[in-house]
Amino acid sequence: MFWKLIAKILPSRIVYAHCDVPCGIYDPKPAQIAAQTMLKMVQKINEQAASGTHDDEGENSFIRMVMTKEEHGRILKHELSVLWSDYFKPEHLEKYPDLHDKFWKTMKLASEVKQTVDETAAQELIEAVDEIAKVFEETKTASSG
Repeated sequence: MFWKLIAKILPSRIVYAHCDVPCGIYDPKPAQIAAQTMLKMVQKINEQAASGTHDDEGENSFIRMVMTKEEHGRILKHELSVLWSDYFKPEHLEKYPDLHDKFWKTMKLASEVKQTVDETAAQELIEAVDEIAKVFEETKTASSG
């Protein structure tokens, strides 16, 4: 009874955050997996559209594919935002002066893939995320060597 009263007086809510402590636990792999998942969902949606499946089961599958694509788009944008804002530092921009532009264009491309079922755009997204991952690996290697 006491805890129910406390919960009513001081309601809590779930908060999600990445720590701002330089923990060194950064990795572009979740963004890469999310981009690959988005491409796969675009392909599956297009395959289903071509097959003409319009029954309840097909509709359910379509909704699930769209939801999966949306969720992985959110994951991708979150993971890239963390890398962009927390991992990359001014010294990285000196070596890669187009880094902000790469991130900005990749985030915009992620939005486009979320909004469409354009397989070419989804493939371009994978390539853009892979390019950021390559820069990440180069900076990680340079800082540990």
